[in-house]
Amino acid sequence: MDSLSWSEPQWMGRVIEAFPVLPLLFDGLISFHIPWLQYLVSQPWHVNICGSQQHVAGMEKFSQYRDRGSGIAPFLPIPTEASGIALPFHIFLFTFRVPLLLTVTSFYFLFLQWLPLGPLAKKAALWVILGVPGIWWVDLQIDGVKKGSLAQNARRLPSPGTIIASSSASPIDALYLAAIFDPVFTASYPSTRLVQPITLFQAILRAFLPPQETPHPNARLVNLQTMLAEYPNQPIVVFPECTTTNGKGILPFAPSLLTAPRNTKVFPVSLRYTAPDITTPIPASFGTFLWNLCSKPTHCIRVRIAEAVYRTSTAPSESGPAVKTSSYKTNFFDTMQQDTASNGETLVAEDTHSPGSLNKEERVFLDKVADALARLGRVKRVGLGVREKQHFVQSWTKSRSRRR
Repeated sequence: MDSLSWSEPQWMGRVIEAFPVLPLLFDGLISFHIPWLQYLVSQPWHVNICGSQQHVAGMEKFSQYRDRGSGIAPFLPIPTEASGIALPFHIFLFTFRVPLLLTVTSFYFLFLQWLPLGPLAKKAALWVILGVPGIWWVDLQIDGVKKGSLAQNARRLPSPGTIIASSSASPIDALYLAAIFDPVFTASYPSTRLVQPITLFQAILRAFLPPQETPHPNARLVNLQTMLAEYPNQPIVVFPECTTTNGKGILPFAPSLLTAPRNTKVFPVSLRYTAPDITTPIPASFGTFLWNLCSKPTHCIRVRIAEAVYRTSTAPSESGPAVKTSSYKTNFFDTMQQDTASNGETLVAEDTHSPGSLNKEERVFLDKVADALARLGRVKRVGLGVREKQHFVQSWTKSRSRRR
Protein backbone atom coordinates (compact mmCIF):
# COMPACT_ATOMS: atom_id res chain seq x y z
CA MET A 1 0.00 0.00 0.00
CA ASP A 2 2.89 2.38 0.76
CA SER A 3 4.25 2.01 -2.79
CA LEU A 4 0.96 3.15 -4.30
CA SER A 5 -0.16 6.74 -4.41
CA TRP A 6 -3.75 6.90 -3.12
CA SER A 7 -3.69 10.53 -2.05
CA GLU A 8 -6.25 11.53 -4.74
CA PRO A 9 -8.96 8.86 -4.89
CA GLN A 10 -11.57 11.12 -6.53
CA TRP A 11 -11.01 9.53 -9.93
CA MET A 12 -11.98 6.13 -8.56
CA GLY A 13 -15.18 7.58 -7.15
CA ARG A 14 -16.13 8.80 -10.62
CA VAL A 15 -15.43 5.35 -12.05
CA ILE A 16 -17.73 3.77 -9.47
CA GLU A 17 -20.47 6.29 -10.21
CA ALA A 18 -20.20 5.42 -13.91
CA PHE A 19 -20.33 1.67 -13.18
CA PRO A 20 -22.82 1.10 -10.34
CA VAL A 21 -22.07 -2.63 -10.17
CA LEU A 22 -18.60 -1.93 -8.70
CA PRO A 23 -19.94 -1.02 -5.24
CA LEU A 24 -21.76 -4.36 -5.18
CA LEU A 25 -18.48 -6.06 -6.10
CA PHE A 26 -16.65 -4.24 -3.28
CA ASP A 27 -19.34 -5.22 -0.79
CA GLY A 28 -19.11 -8.83 -1.90
CA LEU A 29 -15.28 -9.05 -1.72
CA ILE A 30 -14.86 -7.10 1.52
CA SER A 31 -15.18 -10.33 3.49
CA PHE A 32 -11.88 -11.57 2.00
CA HIS A 33 -9.98 -8.83 3.91
CA ILE A 34 -7.92 -7.72 0.91
CA PRO A 35 -5.93 -4.67 2.12
CA TRP A 36 -6.42 -2.41 -0.90
CA LEU A 37 -10.15 -3.18 -0.92
CA GLN A 38 -10.31 -2.35 2.78
CA TYR A 39 -8.74 0.99 1.92
CA LEU A 40 -11.11 1.73 -0.96
CA VAL A 41 -14.27 1.07 1.01
CA SER A 42 -13.05 3.29 3.82
CA GLN A 43 -12.98 6.39 1.59
CA PRO A 44 -15.72 9.04 1.80
CA TRP A 45 -16.81 8.59 -1.79
CA HIS A 46 -17.56 4.92 -1.07
CA VAL A 47 -19.63 5.88 1.96
CA ASN A 48 -21.77 8.16 -0.22
CA ILE A 49 -22.28 5.58 -2.97
CA CYS A 50 -22.40 2.06 -1.58
CA GLY A 51 -24.49 -0.10 0.63
CA SER A 52 -26.89 0.79 3.40
CA GLN A 53 -24.99 3.96 4.29
CA GLN A 54 -26.33 5.54 1.09
CA HIS A 55 -29.86 4.55 2.12
CA VAL A 56 -29.45 5.99 5.61
CA ALA A 57 -28.13 9.25 4.20
CA GLY A 58 -31.04 9.36 1.78
CA MET A 59 -33.54 8.77 4.55
CA GLU A 60 -32.14 11.68 6.52
CA LYS A 61 -32.01 14.01 3.53
CA PHE A 62 -35.56 13.25 2.34
CA SER A 63 -37.20 13.12 5.75
CA GLN A 64 -39.67 15.85 4.69
CA TYR A 65 -41.26 13.28 2.40
CA ARG A 66 -42.40 11.12 5.29
CA ASP A 67 -46.02 10.88 6.33
CA ARG A 68 -46.52 13.13 9.34
CA GLY A 69 -48.81 10.76 11.18
CA SER A 70 -47.01 7.44 10.70
CA GLY A 71 -43.46 8.44 9.72
CA ILE A 72 -43.66 6.19 6.65
CA ALA A 73 -41.58 7.18 3.61
CA PRO A 74 -43.43 5.56 0.66
CA PHE A 75 -41.16 6.93 -2.08
CA LEU A 76 -37.68 5.94 -0.88
CA PRO A 77 -36.28 2.94 -2.79
CA ILE A 78 -35.77 -0.28 -0.86
CA PRO A 79 -32.02 -0.93 -0.41
CA THR A 80 -30.71 -4.10 -2.01
CA GLU A 81 -29.23 -6.63 0.35
CA ALA A 82 -25.49 -7.13 -0.18
CA SER A 83 -24.68 -10.29 -2.13
CA GLY A 84 -21.58 -11.13 -0.10
CA ILE A 85 -19.77 -14.24 -1.28
CA ALA A 86 -22.76 -15.10 -3.50
CA LEU A 87 -22.01 -12.15 -5.80
CA PRO A 88 -20.40 -14.27 -8.58
CA PHE A 89 -23.49 -16.48 -8.62
CA HIS A 90 -25.77 -13.45 -8.78
CA ILE A 91 -23.73 -12.01 -11.68
CA PHE A 92 -24.05 -15.33 -13.49
CA LEU A 93 -27.83 -15.37 -13.02
CA PHE A 94 -28.06 -11.78 -14.22
CA THR A 95 -26.01 -12.32 -17.38
CA PHE A 96 -27.93 -15.52 -18.20
CA ARG A 97 -31.44 -14.28 -17.49
CA VAL A 98 -31.43 -10.76 -18.92
CA PRO A 99 -30.98 -11.74 -22.60
CA LEU A 100 -33.55 -14.52 -22.19
CA LEU A 101 -36.03 -12.22 -20.46
CA LEU A 102 -35.67 -9.49 -23.09
CA THR A 103 -36.08 -12.05 -25.89
CA VAL A 104 -39.19 -13.67 -24.43
CA THR A 105 -40.76 -10.33 -23.53
CA SER A 106 -40.08 -8.82 -26.96
CA PHE A 107 -41.48 -11.90 -28.69
CA TYR A 108 -44.72 -11.65 -26.71
CA PHE A 109 -45.36 -7.91 -27.06
CA LEU A 110 -44.18 -7.59 -30.68
CA PHE A 111 -45.68 -10.77 -32.09
CA LEU A 112 -47.57 -13.19 -29.86
CA GLN A 113 -50.11 -10.81 -28.34
CA TRP A 114 -51.40 -9.83 -31.80
CA LEU A 115 -52.19 -13.40 -32.84
CA PRO A 116 -55.78 -14.68 -32.52
CA LEU A 117 -54.91 -16.89 -29.58
CA GLY A 118 -57.21 -17.64 -26.69
CA PRO A 119 -56.71 -16.19 -23.20
CA LEU A 120 -55.23 -19.48 -21.97
CA ALA A 121 -52.34 -19.37 -24.45
CA LYS A 122 -51.56 -15.74 -23.65
CA LYS A 123 -51.67 -16.45 -19.92
CA ALA A 124 -49.21 -19.32 -20.41
CA ALA A 125 -46.85 -16.98 -22.29
CA LEU A 126 -47.07 -14.41 -19.50
CA TRP A 127 -46.23 -17.08 -16.93
CA VAL A 128 -43.12 -17.91 -18.96
CA ILE A 129 -42.10 -14.25 -18.72
CA LEU A 130 -42.66 -14.35 -14.96
CA GLY A 131 -40.74 -17.61 -14.62
CA VAL A 132 -37.58 -16.48 -16.40
CA PRO A 133 -36.44 -14.13 -13.56
CA GLY A 134 -37.45 -16.67 -10.92
CA ILE A 135 -40.96 -15.57 -9.93
CA TRP A 136 -42.13 -19.08 -9.13
CA TRP A 137 -43.81 -18.73 -5.76
CA VAL A 138 -47.18 -17.06 -5.29
CA ASP A 139 -48.81 -16.94 -1.84
CA LEU A 140 -52.48 -16.36 -2.64
CA GLN A 141 -55.07 -15.84 0.09
CA ILE A 142 -58.64 -14.62 -0.23
CA ASP A 143 -60.80 -13.12 2.49
CA GLY A 144 -63.34 -15.59 3.81
CA VAL A 145 -61.97 -18.55 1.82
CA LYS A 146 -60.23 -21.43 3.51
CA LYS A 147 -57.31 -23.10 1.80
CA GLY A 148 -58.46 -25.89 -0.50
CA SER A 149 -61.99 -24.51 -0.92
CA LEU A 150 -61.40 -21.98 -3.69
CA ALA A 151 -63.44 -23.96 -6.24
CA GLN A 152 -66.53 -23.59 -4.07
CA ASN A 153 -65.99 -19.82 -3.68
CA ALA A 154 -65.30 -18.68 -7.23
CA ARG A 155 -67.65 -15.71 -6.75
CA ARG A 156 -65.12 -14.21 -4.32
CA LEU A 157 -62.62 -13.82 -7.18
CA PRO A 158 -62.55 -11.00 -9.74
CA SER A 159 -64.45 -12.00 -12.88
CA PRO A 160 -65.84 -10.32 -16.01
CA GLY A 161 -68.05 -7.39 -15.05
CA THR A 162 -66.08 -6.62 -11.88
CA ILE A 163 -63.37 -4.08 -11.01
CA ILE A 164 -59.96 -4.76 -9.48
CA ALA A 165 -58.56 -1.96 -7.29
CA SER A 166 -54.90 -2.93 -7.13
CA SER A 167 -51.96 -1.65 -5.17
CA SER A 168 -49.15 -0.20 -7.27
CA ALA A 169 -45.52 -0.84 -6.45
CA SER A 170 -43.83 -2.68 -9.31
CA PRO A 171 -44.06 -3.47 -13.03
CA ILE A 172 -44.76 -7.03 -11.93
CA ASP A 173 -48.19 -5.92 -10.63
CA ALA A 174 -49.69 -5.59 -14.11
CA LEU A 175 -47.87 -8.65 -15.45
CA TYR A 176 -49.20 -10.90 -12.67
CA LEU A 177 -52.75 -9.56 -12.90
CA ALA A 178 -52.71 -10.15 -16.66
CA ALA A 179 -51.45 -13.72 -16.21
CA ILE A 180 -54.24 -14.53 -13.74
CA PHE A 181 -57.35 -12.54 -14.71
CA ASP A 182 -56.74 -11.38 -18.33
CA PRO A 183 -58.14 -7.92 -17.49
CA VAL A 184 -58.29 -4.53 -19.20
CA PHE A 185 -55.98 -1.96 -17.61
CA THR A 186 -56.68 1.69 -16.93
CA ALA A 187 -54.70 4.70 -15.70
CA SER A 188 -56.13 7.02 -13.05
CA TYR A 189 -55.30 10.65 -12.29
CA PRO A 190 -55.99 12.70 -9.14
CA SER A 191 -57.51 15.54 -11.18
CA THR A 192 -60.37 13.62 -12.81
CA ARG A 193 -62.90 10.89 -12.16
CA LEU A 194 -62.36 9.45 -15.64
CA VAL A 195 -59.85 6.74 -16.49
CA GLN A 196 -57.60 6.21 -19.49
CA PRO A 197 -57.71 2.75 -21.12
CA ILE A 198 -54.17 1.41 -21.55
CA THR A 199 -52.53 -1.79 -22.73
CA LEU A 200 -50.58 -4.26 -20.60
CA PHE A 201 -47.30 -2.91 -21.96
CA GLN A 202 -48.32 0.65 -21.08
CA ALA A 203 -49.30 -0.48 -17.58
CA ILE A 204 -45.85 -2.01 -17.13
CA LEU A 205 -44.11 1.04 -18.59
CA ARG A 206 -45.98 3.44 -16.28
CA ALA A 207 -44.18 1.89 -13.31
CA PHE A 208 -40.97 3.50 -14.63
CA LEU A 209 -42.47 6.88 -15.56
CA PRO A 210 -42.75 10.05 -13.44
CA PRO A 211 -46.10 10.56 -11.69
CA GLN A 212 -48.73 12.62 -13.49
CA GLU A 213 -51.46 14.73 -11.94
CA THR A 214 -53.30 15.29 -15.20
CA PRO A 215 -53.68 13.11 -18.31
CA HIS A 216 -52.22 13.96 -21.70
CA PRO A 217 -54.43 16.42 -23.63
CA ASN A 218 -55.03 13.83 -26.38
CA ALA A 219 -55.70 10.92 -24.01
CA ARG A 220 -58.99 9.07 -24.35
CA LEU A 221 -60.84 9.36 -21.05
CA VAL A 222 -63.95 7.39 -20.14
CA ASN A 223 -65.74 6.38 -16.95
CA LEU A 224 -65.72 2.88 -15.51
CA GLN A 225 -69.33 2.28 -16.49
CA THR A 226 -68.33 2.75 -20.12
CA MET A 227 -65.33 0.46 -19.67
CA LEU A 228 -67.51 -2.31 -18.25
CA ALA A 229 -69.90 -1.94 -21.18
CA GLU A 230 -67.09 -2.03 -23.77
CA TYR A 231 -65.36 -5.07 -22.21
CA PRO A 232 -68.14 -7.29 -20.81
CA ASN A 233 -65.94 -10.42 -20.89
CA GLN A 234 -63.01 -9.04 -18.88
CA PRO A 235 -62.52 -7.45 -15.46
CA ILE A 236 -61.24 -3.87 -15.30
CA VAL A 237 -58.05 -3.04 -13.36
CA VAL A 238 -57.74 0.35 -11.65
CA PHE A 239 -54.60 1.61 -9.90
CA PRO A 240 -56.25 4.23 -7.67
CA GLU A 241 -52.96 5.42 -6.13
CA CYS A 242 -51.98 6.78 -9.59
CA THR A 243 -48.27 6.05 -9.10
CA THR A 244 -45.93 3.46 -7.63
CA THR A 245 -44.62 3.27 -4.07
CA ASN A 246 -42.11 1.08 -2.25
CA GLY A 247 -44.99 -0.98 -0.83
CA LYS A 248 -44.83 0.52 2.66
CA GLY A 249 -48.00 2.61 2.51
CA ILE A 250 -51.24 3.27 0.65
CA LEU A 251 -51.40 6.66 -1.07
CA PRO A 252 -54.54 8.82 -1.32
CA PHE A 253 -56.93 7.54 -3.98
CA ALA A 254 -57.97 9.19 -7.21
CA PRO A 255 -61.76 9.55 -7.52
CA SER A 256 -61.90 7.24 -10.57
CA LEU A 257 -63.54 4.37 -8.66
CA LEU A 258 -66.57 6.60 -8.06
CA THR A 259 -67.68 6.16 -11.68
CA ALA A 260 -68.30 2.46 -11.12
CA PRO A 261 -72.00 1.54 -11.41
CA ARG A 262 -73.81 0.88 -8.18
CA ASN A 263 -73.73 -2.73 -6.97
CA THR A 264 -70.67 -3.44 -9.13
CA LYS A 265 -68.13 -5.56 -7.28
CA VAL A 266 -64.83 -3.79 -6.56
CA PHE A 267 -62.14 -6.20 -5.37
CA PRO A 268 -59.18 -4.68 -3.46
CA VAL A 269 -56.06 -6.65 -4.42
CA SER A 270 -52.74 -6.23 -2.60
CA LEU A 271 -49.46 -7.45 -4.09
CA ARG A 272 -46.24 -7.52 -2.10
CA TYR A 273 -42.87 -9.01 -2.93
CA THR A 274 -40.07 -10.95 -1.29
CA ALA A 275 -37.47 -9.56 -1.67
CA PRO A 276 -39.13 -6.12 -1.64
CA ASP A 277 -36.41 -4.38 -3.68
CA ILE A 278 -38.13 -5.12 -7.01
CA THR A 279 -40.47 -2.20 -6.35
CA THR A 280 -39.96 0.93 -8.45
CA PRO A 281 -40.87 4.07 -6.48
CA ILE A 282 -38.22 6.03 -8.41
CA PRO A 283 -38.86 6.75 -12.13
CA ALA A 284 -36.36 5.58 -14.74
CA SER A 285 -34.93 2.94 -12.39
CA PHE A 286 -34.97 0.23 -15.07
CA GLY A 287 -31.35 -0.82 -14.57
CA THR A 288 -31.64 -1.22 -10.81
CA PHE A 289 -34.95 -3.06 -11.19
CA LEU A 290 -33.47 -5.43 -13.76
CA TRP A 291 -30.51 -6.25 -11.51
CA ASN A 292 -32.69 -6.86 -8.45
CA LEU A 293 -35.11 -8.96 -10.49
CA CYS A 294 -32.69 -11.14 -12.42
CA SER A 295 -29.77 -11.57 -10.02
CA LYS A 296 -31.66 -13.40 -7.26
CA PRO A 297 -32.52 -17.11 -7.49
CA THR A 298 -36.24 -16.73 -6.74
CA HIS A 299 -38.92 -14.21 -5.84
CA CYS A 300 -42.24 -14.61 -4.06
CA ILE A 301 -45.44 -12.64 -4.65
CA ARG A 302 -47.79 -12.31 -1.69
CA VAL A 303 -51.27 -11.77 -3.12
CA ARG A 304 -54.26 -10.90 -0.93
CA ILE A 305 -57.78 -10.40 -2.29
CA ALA A 306 -60.39 -8.78 -0.07
CA GLU A 307 -64.13 -9.25 -0.17
CA ALA A 308 -65.94 -7.20 -2.78
CA VAL A 309 -66.77 -3.60 -1.92
CA TYR A 310 -69.83 -1.92 -3.41
CA ARG A 311 -70.48 1.74 -4.04
CA THR A 312 -73.60 1.67 -1.89
CA SER A 313 -74.33 1.32 1.79
CA THR A 314 -76.73 -1.54 1.06
CA ALA A 315 -74.48 -4.02 -0.69
CA PRO A 316 -76.13 -7.26 -1.80
CA SER A 317 -75.49 -10.22 0.45
CA GLU A 318 -73.68 -13.20 -1.05
CA SER A 319 -74.03 -16.03 1.40
CA GLY A 320 -74.65 -15.15 4.99
CA PRO A 321 -72.95 -12.38 6.95
CA ALA A 322 -69.74 -10.89 5.71
CA VAL A 323 -66.58 -12.48 7.05
CA LYS A 324 -64.48 -9.84 8.71
CA THR A 325 -61.18 -11.67 8.95
CA SER A 326 -59.13 -13.16 6.17
CA SER A 327 -57.85 -16.69 5.82
CA TYR A 328 -54.54 -15.90 7.45
CA LYS A 329 -54.28 -15.35 11.18
CA THR A 330 -55.39 -11.97 12.35
CA ASN A 331 -52.95 -9.98 14.43
CA PHE A 332 -52.23 -6.40 15.37
CA PHE A 333 -50.99 -5.52 11.88
CA ASP A 334 -54.27 -6.57 10.24
CA THR A 335 -56.23 -3.92 12.11
CA MET A 336 -53.65 -1.21 12.48
CA GLN A 337 -55.32 0.97 9.85
CA GLN A 338 -57.66 1.85 12.72
CA ASP A 339 -54.66 3.56 14.31
CA THR A 340 -53.85 5.79 11.37
CA ALA A 341 -53.12 9.29 12.54
CA SER A 342 -54.97 10.96 9.66
CA ASN A 343 -58.67 10.53 9.17
CA GLY A 344 -60.28 9.26 6.00
CA GLU A 345 -61.10 12.67 4.62
CA THR A 346 -57.46 13.67 4.43
CA LEU A 347 -56.47 10.42 2.70
CA VAL A 348 -58.49 10.94 -0.49
CA ALA A 349 -56.81 12.76 -3.36
CA GLU A 350 -58.05 16.28 -3.83
CA ASP A 351 -60.54 16.40 -6.69
CA THR A 352 -59.92 20.04 -7.39
CA HIS A 353 -60.06 19.91 -11.17
CA SER A 354 -63.29 17.93 -11.56
CA PRO A 355 -66.80 19.23 -11.04
CA GLY A 356 -68.15 18.79 -7.58
CA SER A 357 -66.54 17.50 -4.42
CA LEU A 358 -66.85 14.14 -2.72
CA ASN A 359 -69.94 13.58 -0.66
CA LYS A 360 -70.07 11.44 2.46
CA GLU A 361 -71.13 8.26 0.68
CA GLU A 362 -68.33 8.59 -1.87
CA ARG A 363 -65.72 9.14 0.82
CA VAL A 364 -66.97 6.13 2.77
CA PHE A 365 -66.70 3.98 -0.36
CA LEU A 366 -63.13 5.08 -1.13
CA ASP A 367 -62.17 4.67 2.53
CA LYS A 368 -63.46 1.09 2.51
CA VAL A 369 -61.34 0.18 -0.50
CA ALA A 370 -58.25 1.96 0.87
CA ASP A 371 -58.66 0.42 4.32
CA ALA A 372 -58.96 -3.03 2.75
CA LEU A 373 -55.72 -2.54 0.78
CA ALA A 374 -53.94 -1.32 3.91
CA ARG A 375 -55.16 -4.31 5.93
CA LEU A 376 -54.26 -6.82 3.23
CA GLY A 377 -50.78 -5.35 2.80
CA ARG A 378 -50.32 -4.91 6.57
CA VAL A 379 -49.36 -1.29 6.04
CA LYS A 380 -50.88 2.10 6.82
CA ARG A 381 -52.55 4.74 4.72
CA VAL A 382 -50.45 7.86 4.26
CA GLY A 383 -51.24 11.45 3.35
CA LEU A 384 -48.57 11.80 0.65
CA GLY A 385 -49.86 11.69 -2.92
CA VAL A 386 -48.86 12.27 -6.53
CA ARG A 387 -47.91 15.92 -6.00
CA GLU A 388 -45.60 15.07 -3.10
CA LYS A 389 -43.97 12.33 -5.16
CA GLN A 390 -43.33 14.81 -7.96
CA HIS A 391 -41.49 17.06 -5.52
CA PHE A 392 -39.62 14.07 -4.11
CA VAL A 393 -38.50 12.93 -7.57
CA GLN A 394 -37.23 16.44 -8.34
CA SER A 395 -35.21 16.52 -5.11
CA TRP A 396 -33.93 12.99 -5.68
CA THR A 397 -32.83 13.81 -9.24
CA LYS A 398 -31.04 16.98 -8.13
CA SER A 399 -29.28 15.07 -5.37
CA ARG A 400 -28.07 12.44 -7.83
CA SER A 401 -26.93 15.11 -10.30
CA ARG A 402 -24.77 16.84 -7.69
CA ARG A 403 -22.90 13.60 -6.99
CA ARG A 404 -21.96 13.33 -10.64
